[in-house]
Amino acid sequence: MNPVVRVSELTEKLNYYNSRYYQDDVSEVSDQEFDLLLKELAEIEKEFPELKKADSPTQRVGGTITKEFPTVYHRYPMQSLDNTYNEQELRDFDERVRKLLPGEAYEYICELKFDGISLSFSYENGVLKQGVTRGDGSRGDEITENVKTIRSLPLSIQSENIPSVFEIRGEGFLPLRSFERLNAELDATGDAPYANPRNAASGAFKLQDSAETARRGLDCYVYSFLSDDDVFQSHEESLLALKSWGFNVSPGWKKCQTIDEALEFIHVWEEKRFELPLATDGIVLKVNSYAQQRELGSTSKSPRWAIAFKYKAENKPALLRFVSYQVGRTGAVTPVANLSGLHERNKPYDKVKGVHLSGTQVKRATLHNANELERLELRIGDTVFVEKSGEIIPKITAVDHTQRNLFETETIHFPTHCPECGTELVRNEGEVAFYCPNDRGCPPQLRGKIEHFIQRRAMNIDSLGEGKIELLFDKGLIHTVADLYDLSYDDLFGLEKDIFNEETGKTKKISFREKTVENILKGIESSKKAPFKNLLFGLGIRYVGATVGEKLANYFRTMDALMSATMEELVNVPEIGERIAQSVKEYFADPANQVLIERLQKTGLTFETDDKPIEMEGNALAGKTFVISGVFQNFGRDELKIKVEANGGRVLSGVSGKLNYLLAGDNMGPSKLEKAKRLGVTILSEDDFVAMLNENFAN
Repeated sequence: MNPVVRVSELTEKLNYYNSRYYQDDVSEVSDQEFDLLLKELAEIEKEFPELKKADSPTQRVGGTITKEFPTVYHRYPMQSLDNTYNEQELRDFDERVRKLLPGEAYEYICELKFDGISLSFSYENGVLKQGVTRGDGSRGDEITENVKTIRSLPLSIQSENIPSVFEIRGEGFLPLRSFERLNAELDATGDAPYANPRNAASGAFKLQDSAETARRGLDCYVYSFLSDDDVFQSHEESLLALKSWGFNVSPGWKKCQTIDEALEFIHVWEEKRFELPLATDGIVLKVNSYAQQRELGSTSKSPRWAIAFKYKAENKPALLRFVSYQVGRTGAVTPVANLSGLHERNKPYDKVKGVHLSGTQVKRATLHNANELERLELRIGDTVFVEKSGEIIPKITAVDHTQRNLFETETIHFPTHCPECGTELVRNEGEVAFYCPNDRGCPPQLRGKIEHFIQRRAMNIDSLGEGKIELLFDKGLIHTVADLYDLSYDDLFGLEKDIFNEETGKTKKISFREKTVENILKGIESSKKAPFKNLLFGLGIRYVGATVGEKLANYFRTMDALMSATMEELVNVPEIGERIAQSVKEYFADPANQVLIERLQKTGLTFETDDKPIEMEGNALAGKTFVISGVFQNFGRDELKIKVEANGGRVLSGVSGKLNYLLAGDNMGPSKLEKAKRLGVTILSEDDFVAMLNENFAN
């Protein structure tokens, strides 16, 4: 058959089957048959490259490698929404709308608020041209090749009366089924699973290999149409049109005539939302009429015609079966509640499923420290209430003491010795945590230091994970982070270990095959290029987080200079107080750490900062402190930071009574602004800041 004709036939068929599946929930062909057609099309396009179009169904399988994602400015800013957990505040919002639209009838469109990644899709002449992340609202990362892998997103639109250029907004997400499959794969290979579907989706959209993005099974619901042309009169019209054009519009929306109708819609979905195949955390209300939206306008950070109502975290009863104790990288001992459902009281713990909470089964929840145990007055066998903080981290919020008369309970005693190595625990004055001081011999502390070292913000060795670190540690191949750089192919190939997962109660086998070993060694080698600031953070010096590590790297510029720094020199670094300075001094004074640093240096790690020193422009801002927050028209935040420091000022990370100025841009967090006002901190706009510099330069 003529290849031109066959490409046309296959494209039409595949687009039709795709539309039926995602728009009508109908599978007219099996997955195998669909994949065979797609494979045939790909083979023809490979043989005749001139026949491959930008909107070909084969674009969905990915394969493009993107070394870095370019930053692009949004044609229309992606503003954030005001939100509330309070029904009265929704009524207050409605009253504000009523006052701003005096005498006018108005209605709302209520939509589900999905917990995913905000994306923007640009179309030209009906063809998808660009996909961009929200970023800071003004600009984001261009991830076009990755968004093309979303099978429910049309690559081209066959419809009349569409504008030549328009933009679609949507929420990219990882369906719960795909999330569970991905975490099972990570668990099987010893890699750390994702905490929640949102984090997994965010990571998948930023993968450099679009073929791997395609494999993750991402999806997207679209909810907004933007154009310079007046195509629609209302938001409702746009949603209906987007659906007819083949976009995946959530069926969970409704037009409401009054705020009472909107509240009724909110109540309906409060429980019903957990039946959906993805995470949701609220309902968005939008004034329907576009003319009225324009009349209501926007503040600097959010529209006045929309608001998000967020559901409170789901809270459910559970049975406290026992308390275990985890020892972290720093030696802090954290109690962990091990839970089951109330109906699972008589089941062995390894057979229980736990409590279904916000879309996942929860069997464990943090208890933070010994003080929290005392505050809650917990006992083994108690009925407790569990919720997910921010829909992510399970925690116990309360205890039902009335149930103690019905069931036997047992007093909890916080351990006096480390549950891992038997060393007597210590508690420093002024701190709530108990610590194991055996940082040279306590296994979880040693493993924790290595896990900290390989994380993304440190050395970014993403081919390793907790399970693999445990295997290497138990085989005696690594004891410190420097040992990673001595590993060879022969050391790793063929290693195996069964590792018990306390969360699932299941055992998994980790095996180091050829590809796994190659990826590990490649990741270790690549880490040698990590910046000096990442290395400082990765060393795990107490109180030296990523921000402090960056400040130390920028100030001292080399490891030798930092190691030989005096207390006075350390305290002179902006935002480095005596506690941090003392910790740094003690770390580098330790002979074992000196040996570790020497070994790391011999491996070729980066021991000095490559960033150019800040060129001083003057001392107009000498002695002044700034916090920079929000989005600015003429500067990036990093540029403003350099500008402040080049003129003798200091940039702090948080608002306090010692702060001189809050440099406030658009879309800044309201909490910082409110705290600055409360403390009497001077608030500067971008223009105010420029004027301040110009005035000092003139003088």
